[in-house]
Amino acid sequence: MAEAADFQGTSPSPARRWLRRTAALLAGAPLLAGLLQLPAGSAYADGQAIAETDPDSGTVAVAVDSLTPSAPTKGDTVTVSGTVINNGKQTVTKAHVGLRVGPEVNTRSSVDALAEDGTDLSGSVPPEIDGKYTAKFSSLAPGVAEHFNISVPVGDLDLGKGGVYEFAVSLSGQTSAQPWERILGIQRTFLPWKPDAAGPKTKTTYLWPLVSTTHMAAETGPDEEQTPVFLNDDLAKEISPGGRLNQMVTLGKDLDVTWVVDPDLLASVDAMTGSYRVRSGDDTVRGTHQDVAKQWLADLQDAVADKEVVALPFADPDLASLAHNGTDIAGSLSQLKEATNVVDNTVPPILHVKPNTDFAWPVEGAVDRSIVKVATSAGADKVIARSDSLQETNGLSYTPSAARPIGGGITAVVADARLSTAFEGDLAKASASTLAVQRFLAQSLALGLQTGKQRSIVVAPQRTPSGSQARAMAEALRALQGGTWSESQKLSEAAAAKPDPDATTKVPNSSSYPSALRKKELPRSAFTQIAQTQDELDNFTGVLSDPSRVVTPFGRALNREMSASWRGRAAEAKSFRAGVRSYLDGLTGRVRLIDKSETKLSGRSATIPVTVQNNLVQDVGPLVLRLTSMNPTRLEIGGTGYQEQPVSVSGGHSQSVKFTTSANANGRATVIAQLYTMDGRPYGEAVTFDVKVTEITATVMLVIGGGVLLLVLAGFRMYTQRKRAAARAGGESDSGEEQEAESDEESPENPDDPEARPKETGARSRAGGPEQPSDPAPDTAAENGGPSGTGERVDR
Repeated sequence: MAEAADFQGTSPSPARRWLRRTAALLAGAPLLAGLLQLPAGSAYADGQAIAETDPDSGTVAVAVDSLTPSAPTKGDTVTVSGTVINNGKQTVTKAHVGLRVGPEVNTRSSVDALAEDGTDLSGSVPPEIDGKYTAKFSSLAPGVAEHFNISVPVGDLDLGKGGVYEFAVSLSGQTSAQPWERILGIQRTFLPWKPDAAGPKTKTTYLWPLVSTTHMAAETGPDEEQTPVFLNDDLAKEISPGGRLNQMVTLGKDLDVTWVVDPDLLASVDAMTGSYRVRSGDDTVRGTHQDVAKQWLADLQDAVADKEVVALPFADPDLASLAHNGTDIAGSLSQLKEATNVVDNTVPPILHVKPNTDFAWPVEGAVDRSIVKVATSAGADKVIARSDSLQETNGLSYTPSAARPIGGGITAVVADARLSTAFEGDLAKASASTLAVQRFLAQSLALGLQTGKQRSIVVAPQRTPSGSQARAMAEALRALQGGTWSESQKLSEAAAAKPDPDATTKVPNSSSYPSALRKKELPRSAFTQIAQTQDELDNFTGVLSDPSRVVTPFGRALNREMSASWRGRAAEAKSFRAGVRSYLDGLTGRVRLIDKSETKLSGRSATIPVTVQNNLVQDVGPLVLRLTSMNPTRLEIGGTGYQEQPVSVSGGHSQSVKFTTSANANGRATVIAQLYTMDGRPYGEAVTFDVKVTEITATVMLVIGGGVLLLVLAGFRMYTQRKRAAARAGGESDSGEEQEAESDEESPENPDDPEARPKETGARSRAGGPEQPSDPAPDTAAENGGPSGTGERVDR
């Protein structure tokens, strides 16, 4: 009324303005009080809470450690357990954990989206179910974890028809700064609900891989059994109780799965059942896990007795690396063929089952045209691909069956990418494992509800699951195989199923191969080194009496050099390849030529011995030893510039081979000794040495000629004396001059003159004949040019 009395155009007095503001404040107080009763940061729409901006929103972490049963049916009681942790700075009071059920999740992409936003409070939040199914806490101190356990009959969850439902666990409470109840943390997951058996069940194939890294070296012991040598003791840890591979066998034996095995793993464990050695620095120590290896193989044999077993090529070769970097290297594809052929000699004797070798499995199912070509070059006619590589291009609204004919009689078996990658990542925590299991089951059920047609689905998980990943996989499979919408199927049956005519069959080109995977491939240099090692191995085995002692261990080592397990481990792969080559070099070097120093020849002809040493435990040969003169005009060998002789040497011995040489002039001549295989390929390092020729000079010839003349004259005088003496005895003595002459002949003027003495010894040298100046005795005495006997044993 006071304001009504004021004139227009005039300002109210200060007292009146104060009265008006006070009245407005008093009038709005009830409305403000009502607003404060609403949970700050929350509003409600269509029965769901919608979180608004709240500084305390998400300060409490909710972990769902267990949800059982994973896929409930009618009459079941769902039990949820887990922990809540207050990560804020203020104590939460009047807190409680509640269960929330959202609407049905209709599509597979919706399942992915909800899983990605599992802890987000900014979107819609389903309402809590009946308040009696809660876990209450008077307070939650900062940093303190509290455990909860809630059980609720599935009938009280108010689930509708069969489908995938959002299932959330939340923590609500208040703080001193905001003393009203609100949601402070949430964890969303899924509840697959299919109470009645599905009409056409989805046929699901799950691959159960037994693959490991490389554990065995190329090195073996020199004993008859060829004791194997392991790089480390890691395999013993994997197959021991609690180890990764031990869990894979223990968990897989009760599951309806297709086993996918690497023959290298089986061969390695089988080698551990006997005597073996383990590298320890520069030495090796005796292996001690024979009992563990025997038990693991026995358990595996029981587990696969009635199951389908698919065998990969030996050591699981990296097909993509070979296709992209190795096909132009001679012999690379032969390595893949050999890795496939050895399967029949490895898997059946160990597992007592005949494996299926029709499947090739590139890393992560990533394929392109070159990979398919390489994968099928060794005999496989089916390639396990993945749907994120062989993607659908026809806009299908459902997931088609796995089998796809891709031409040339080849079938691509396309594994579902969502299901295959469901258990990757760190699943060591129970909460992470539970979420992975529920998401896998949700995806499987959502896939089954897409269409009323039955489909064959393949799941190809990571090659080497950890122990926690394997446990999560097994939990999900037990729920799936005990559920109502899926049935198990073998991989061979999935590959033979009728393909969907609308599914894509176009294999992508090489440019579509993921760059992240390409960066981890074996480089071209790796395949070059493998080819070089194979070439040296072929050369070496050609000289051995028992090549199998070398072919088998080195052949398997070369297979291991191509293994997919080296991806992301470039340094380790390079070290392994270098180790194999170094060991082979060491073995070939045990058959060698002994170094020679300078040799002197002091005559026109002589023999030169060259020694071959064999420090192997087995015989070698035949080899060809060639001795070549680099200056044949000065020194001939065998009448020409070179000479070849066959040589064989017993194990642990050496043998000398003699070569005949002829000198034509004085001076040094360089000579090269080289071993060759019978097909003419050089073997080992050549030995080079000099031969110094000292030929007979003209002065020496004159001295020798003079000596011979003196011998002839002395002989003539002796003959004359004897003739005259015979004449006197017969009365035919001549005048006194003859007697004087005879006296002169019998009494030389200088009786000490050596030339005047008879040279009986010299005249009768060389078996009674005069010594020939053209045949002096050489420094190196002439010997039999043929090969000697076995020779003395070489001390190591």
